[in-house]
Amino acid sequence: MASIKDVAAEAGVSVATVSRVLNDHPSVSEDARTRVLAAVQTLGYRPNAVARSLRTDQTRTLGLVISDVLNPYFTELARSVEEEARALGYSVIIGNADERPDLQDHHVRTLLDRRIDGLLVSPADGGSPGMLDAARAGTPMVFVDRWIPGVDVPVVRADGRTAVRDLVAHLHALGHRRLAIIAGPAATTTGSERVEAFREAMAEHGLPLPDAYIGQGDFQAESGRRVTEGFLDLPQPPEVVFAADNLMALGALDAVRARGLRVPEDIALAAFDDIPWFVHTDPPITAVAQPTGELGRAAVRALVDRIEGRPPQSVTLTARLVVRRSCGEPAPTPHSPVTNRSKS
Repeated sequence: MASIKDVAAEAGVSVATVSRVLNDHPSVSEDARTRVLAAVQTLGYRPNAVARSLRTDQTRTLGLVISDVLNPYFTELARSVEEEARALGYSVIIGNADERPDLQDHHVRTLLDRRIDGLLVSPADGGSPGMLDAARAGTPMVFVDRWIPGVDVPVVRADGRTAVRDLVAHLHALGHRRLAIIAGPAATTTGSERVEAFREAMAEHGLPLPDAYIGQGDFQAESGRRVTEGFLDLPQPPEVVFAADNLMALGALDAVRARGLRVPEDIALAAFDDIPWFVHTDPPITAVAQPTGELGRAAVRALVDRIEGRPPQSVTLTARLVVRRSCGEPAPTPHSPVTNRSKS
């Protein structure tokens, strides 16, 4: 493997000149720069990233701790984070908290031990001690999707309130009056916000929301299945089940089909967090879509601003309703447009 001394000999310059070229120092002549870069290419030289990080106190590496890597929403988020980071010259190490604060702390500690330059976190269950300590210690950090009120960290998120209000208005216009919700964990901002938005939208239309129509889930498919089974056992089951995330919606769909019931003929289904699978279910599922790709890209840009000394900005994007056919919507005619999810 070629060394920096080999590059210097090949280019006919000093080791210091090679170092300045590799670190993009402006005090190098264009001729020397050209010869050094040609020597690097000829010899296949790769700079020692560890040694460079010791000199510059930077590793050009970001940490991303997501709540659940099996959730397609977070998978897409992670992909957009990695793509944007690579475009800005950074690598990404990903940790999956699996909705567990203790595992989140483990990943935060491990990433900090690896001397990452900054952290992107989607807090699990309202946060965790290690993550909160890192934020309060001034570690460059950005919350993405979820956040923790009162913690001074930039937040990149989507506001789903308008889309939830649009959903309830849509369901009301279709003639539905008994609407139930499978809520996410109350300790998470997304869990509490979606229930609150749903409750407010129901009140706007004069629709009651009895306690029996609010089921507590945990953003996992099994909880969606369990809560929906409870709804179906009620003396007066709801006409619509709104799952506050995509995995709980899939669990709800399993529960409905296990009873030999049909969507939407026997019970309607809607979801928060649109995913590509929803267009392939029968029927396709009406859902609230977040601009997932842009969330990931904006989160990286905010974190890199923080790392490179620029003032980071919190960003709030807007979610939107995607109408399909799982709530009793009429089937599209051959000449009518089909509302679908665009890639964000």
